[in-house]
Amino acid sequence: MMRENGVDATMRERVLQQLKAVEQRDNVRVLYACESGSRGWGFASPDSDYDVRFLYVHPPEWYLRVEAPRDVIELPIDDELDVCGWEWRKALGLLKGANPTLIEWLDSPIVYQQDEATIDALKALVPKWFSPLRARWHYYSMARKNFRGYLQGGEVRLKKYFYVLRPLLAVRWVEAGKGVPPMRFADLLAGSELDASLRQEIDELLERKQRAGEAMYGPRRPLLHAFILAELARGETPPALPDSREGDISELDQLLMTTVMR
Repeated sequence: MMRENGVDATMRERVLQQLKAVEQRDNVRVLYACESGSRGWGFASPDSDYDVRFLYVHPPEWYLRVEAPRDVIELPIDDELDVCGWEWRKALGLLKGANPTLIEWLDSPIVYQQDEATIDALKALVPKWFSPLRARWHYYSMARKNFRGYLQGGEVRLKKYFYVLRPLLAVRWVEAGKGVPPMRFADLLAGSELDASLRQEIDELLERKQRAGEAMYGPRRPLLHAFILAELARGETPPALPDSREGDISELDQLLMTTVMR
């Protein structure tokens, strides 16, 4: 089966059909749709599900209401496909708040469809609203939560190591002043200074994980655990980082108006 960035043609077509159905049923226009989970991060297993996230806009009259309607579209989740979207005004508000999840979606290597001019305009605003302080706290909290939730037993699911390692490397990236952390784990890893033995351990585990099923368990890895514990302990006392967010709200307003009225 032909695959593009880890998504075979059959699944890609299924996703596009789902998005078209959303547009017709909810009377919206999908501006951007991407992978947000392990396939976007670059460490999917052969049986990993698909986590599709999208941004959409309503016709102008939708915005002329006293009470704001629901601004999220969620499709029923099945064993293979999870689809969820955020309305455009909501997305722009999240960018104003330097939301790391939204910023991460925009860096996904797997894009199903997009309005290129609109999304290019959105991406151009990201550096103006990115907050190292907020991003660092987001990724540190994610790593701590995932470690406590998934890596406490003698036998652990292999995939869960990457749900802790990835945000920890993102923390390092932000603390080093490199700006927005890349979505792909391989890019984060390439930009991280790690001991050779630790890097070898991560590379070996990544190769094994990509060949194994999602539910595969293995013994706790002492070297990885030691690194994770040390990073979590270090992260309890965060460095002084800027909140930044030097964007102009009028630019967000203009992008909202232009997109809605198009």
